Order: sequence, then C-alpha cells, then structure tokens
Amino acid sequence: MASRARVRAPELIGEGGWLNTGNKDLTLSDLRGRIVVLDFWTFCCVNCLHVLDELRELEERHRDTVVIIGVHSPKFVHEAEHQAVVDAVERYGVEHPVLDDPELATWKQYAVRAWPTLVVIDPEGYVVAQHAGEGHAHAIEALIEELEAEHEAKGTLRRGDGPYVPPEPVATDLRFPGKAVRLPDGGFLVSDTTRHQLVELAADGERVLRRIGSGERGLTPDSFNEPQGLALLPDGRVAVADTVNHAIRVFDPATGALTTVAGTGKQWWQGSPTSGPAREVALSSPWDLAWWQDRLWIAMAGVHQLWTYDPATGTVEVAAGTTNEGLVDGPAAEAWFAQPSGLAAAGDRLWIADSETSAVRWAEPAEDGDGYVVRTAVGTGLFDFGHRDGAADQALLQHPLGVTALPDGSVAVADTYNHALRRYDPASGEVTTLATDLREPSAAVLVDDDIVVVESARHRLTRLRLPEEAVRVESVAHRTQRAATAVAPGALRLEVVFQAPAGQKLDTRYGPSTRLLVSATPPELLAGGAGAGTDLARDLVLADGVTEGVLHVSAMAASCDDAPDIEYPACHVHQQDWGVPVEVAEGGAARLGLVLAGLDAE
Repeated sequence: MASRARVRAPELIGEGGWLNTGNKDLTLSDLRGRIVVLDFWTFCCVNCLHVLDELRELEERHRDTVVIIGVHSPKFVHEAEHQAVVDAVERYGVEHPVLDDPELATWKQYAVRAWPTLVVIDPEGYVVAQHAGEGHAHAIEALIEELEAEHEAKGTLRRGDGPYVPPEPVATDLRFPGKAVRLPDGGFLVSDTTRHQLVELAADGERVLRRIGSGERGLTPDSFNEPQGLALLPDGRVAVADTVNHAIRVFDPATGALTTVAGTGKQWWQGSPTSGPAREVALSSPWDLAWWQDRLWIAMAGVHQLWTYDPATGTVEVAAGTTNEGLVDGPAAEAWFAQPSGLAAAGDRLWIADSETSAVRWAEPAEDGDGYVVRTAVGTGLFDFGHRDGAADQALLQHPLGVTALPDGSVAVADTYNHALRRYDPASGEVTTLATDLREPSAAVLVDDDIVVVESARHRLTRLRLPEEAVRVESVAHRTQRAATAVAPGALRLEVVFQAPAGQKLDTRYGPSTRLLVSATPPELLAGGAGAGTDLARDLVLADGVTEGVLHVSAMAASCDDAPDIEYPACHVHQQDWGVPVEVAEGGAARLGLVLAGLDAE
C-alpha cells in the first residue's frame, strides 16, 4: 500500500456544543479506532446540502466503521444561533453527530477555506485527506475501503455502533415548510419540505385537507425528496420544484396525479447538457418556480442559474447565469447569481431572491428584443448583509429566500435570516420593514389585503395585514466573519491542489480536464491573473494601493478510472468555488494554496 502523509488531527471544539449525541460531548479519543469524516458545512450553502445527500449512502454502507461528524461553521450571523443549527439539522435530515462551532474554532484549526470541506481522519487519529466542494463521495469511499483493510490488518480498526442518537420527533401539521401557493378554491398548497410531502390546507391556512406523497424520500408517483417551490400553471395544475430529486413534478389537484416533467433524478455537473428534452437533461437543486413569459421559470439554486421549461415543446434550457457564484448584472448569459431561491412574476419583470448575495434582483426583456437582462435592486455581493432600511443602494438583507409581487408594483421580500418581511418599492427606491418576529420566513402569498407568510421554523402559515406604514427597526450591518489571509504585495502564486483518487487519472481524452477561473472584489485588487484558464496554478499580481478584498476562485477537475481493462471507465467531476478574504501587508504569504482534493504539502 502506498505511503500516505499523516498529520495529527486537532481536537473538535465548538461553543455551541454537540447535537445528535444524546447530550454527550465527543472527543477524538472517543472515536479512536473508527474512520472519521469531518463535514465542514453551513446550512445556507446549497453545495453543503448536496454533500449531505452524497454522504447518505456512504454513511449507511460503512456504518460499523465510519463516523461522520458535521462541523457547522456559519457564514451568516443567523447561522451562529444555536437554535437555528438545531432546526437545520432536523430540516435537512442530518443523521450523524453535529458540532456547533459558531466561532469557527475547529474550522481554523483544520485550516478550512471553503464550504463544504471534507476531512478524513484514520483510526489512529491522523488526517489523511482533505476535499473541498462536491463530487468526492466516490473518492472518499475508495479511501475508506483502503483504510478499513489497512487498519483491520494492523488491529487498529474498531467496529460497532456509532455515537449518533436521534432526537425525539415533534408532532406538528407542517415541518419546516418551504413554499406555498394559493389554489383557485381559496385554499393553499404547501411544500412540507422535511416530511417530503405536499399538504393542502383550507382557506384558513390551518386545517389540513389532505397530504400528497408517502413521506419517504424517492422519485416515484407517490414520493418527493425535500420539495420546495410551487407554481400554479395556466391549466390549474401545480408545478413542484422537487429539490433533492433534481426534478420538476406536476401535481393535479383535481385527480391527485403526480407526474415528472423535467429532470433525470440525477444532479447536473459541469459539461452536462444545458438544453434539450426535459426528461433527458439533469437539473441541480431547483428551489422555486414561476410562470412568466409563457414558460415555467426555474430558480436553479444548485448551479446559480435560471432555467426555463416549455411545456409546449417539452424542453428545458438555461435562461440566465454562467454557473459562477456572485453578483454580476447585464445580459442574461453573462450574469452571475448566488443560489437564486425565490421567484415572482410581475408584468415585464421576474423578481428574484438571490439568497447568498442577500440580494433582490430582477430579469426583464432586453430593450432590443434579444433575450433578457438582469439587474439588482438591493444587495452588493457575497460578503455584506444585515438589516438596514432606507435607500436601496445602501439597504441590507440577510439571505432572503422568497419574493412576492404586491399590487402597487412593489415587492415583498421574505428576509429569512433577519426573521422579517421587507418591502422594496421601485418607485421610491426605498427598502422598508413590514413585519418582524417571523421565524425564518421563506415565502409569502398575497390574499386580498393580507399577506400569508410561510414561517418555516415555526412550522406554520402566518396571516398578516399589509401595514400602511412600515415597521421601523434599528439598522445593523455585518460582514462575513472569516479571518482575512495576509498576502504580500505584488506577485502571489495561486495553487489549487488536486490529487486524483487512487485508481483514477485526469481525464484528458477530450482536451484539458481542469479549469480555473479567478476574479476579485473589488476588481481593482488584481492587476494581473484574472480570467479563465486550464492550469490549476497561476501567478497573480496584486495591484498597488488596494489593501484588502476578496479573491474569487472557481476550480474544476475531472478524473476517470485508470484500469486498462475497463472499457467504459467511470468519470467523476470535482469542483469548488472559494471566496478568500485577503489583506495585503508586508510579510504576508507569497503563495495561496487551496485544496480541491488531497493534502497541501506546503
């Protein structure tokens, strides 16, 4: 067996304590003899949610040798609240121990730079691998099988039940509902996300009329997998964003029939088709839906894009976004989004809740009639958020998940992590607060002069009278709390570390198998080195006079099985986006290493 670099794993510490352990604190010595996989995640991050799903099967197959530990490392202020982490663990069906680390103590000890990051610790307590981003489950499982054999032979592997203790279930009619739509008869259809069902409620928003779906995860005529967005179609049926199934379903309230109209059930990866017959093209975490411009628009949170489904032709295609994560306006094909999670059609505008940039944006037809353009109403980028009213160019939101068009042309915003309902008025250019003390509102539905809010973390719909005057709140502004990396002025060597998993090699059959895209906020931070390329190492030049900023790095590598006797080798795509806060100072580092897969030797 090839020798493997080993570093002693730092202890697991977090002020928030442990979840899913029956109130027991865990230490690495408690886990000695087991293979430990640390999953550094935060619940706002759709890529982290993808990894939770990737790990489920691995977790089940190696339950007697592997312990997965979620290390919750917050980006937003709200995510540092302990109860919010408790809610997220239940909401997303996390069935392993979770360490709540609001101060990023363990994150810093392991030198993590991105969500999600996976770290593998061997049965003797040494770090043997680190992987950033998605698509690593196959490589990690191969490493686990290698470690099982190695430590079984050495006598250092300990089999048995893990430390996971499930929480007590709570009885409520809804459990972390995601979105809602008003039906023609005045009732509501709600996506009961955590229970993998739809629930039809009476007009009072409380009485349950029926449940749709078995309640078990699946892609069958009687099952969903964490459904979210809903949209009423012109024929009276309801389109459903079946998020973790990566599919669009259609439910007929009259007959109860459920059909799949788009998606393969598999997640879209770079290089996959971006248009074609809807049942033959993969999707990625569709989060919300809206009927606009004679098509169903899809907020494709998993790849930071908007797609459309045309029922007349049975096809899907990308409508806006490049798959790069950030906030860039302009022609639809050049725009950048960051987990678009809410849509609302209003005349010539499609309003968008762009959650990771804490922004409200819109799409509209281009003036020359050629496609669409994307513009931003509120929000500045990935790292600024808070609760501040006033002029839209300085107002702040915190991870909004829903938008609702109001009769006067303004838009209500489900400002999720601020527990508030906000309003943006295009006529005045002002942002105000309509209501506070809402627990993680994720959507809202207009009903006459009232607005019905989906209070996701209170497991209910809440009816509010639209106030004539806005609520006034004290302004708060935040920046992401990750420490900046000190870098030296001038030349900076960027190296993305990628080591193909055992038994695999880079796939070069159709050209370069790696991709690197680099940009900065502000753009003036980089005097040289920005742009796209195929080499995972690049020499950057930091501009004189710019002392701080954020380097945005997106990397992708494709590897395939290397055995000569395999006629059709299986291939795997590894990809990750980093936003690295930097401060330019004498004595800072001249090299920035980011681990995509493997261990950084420097």
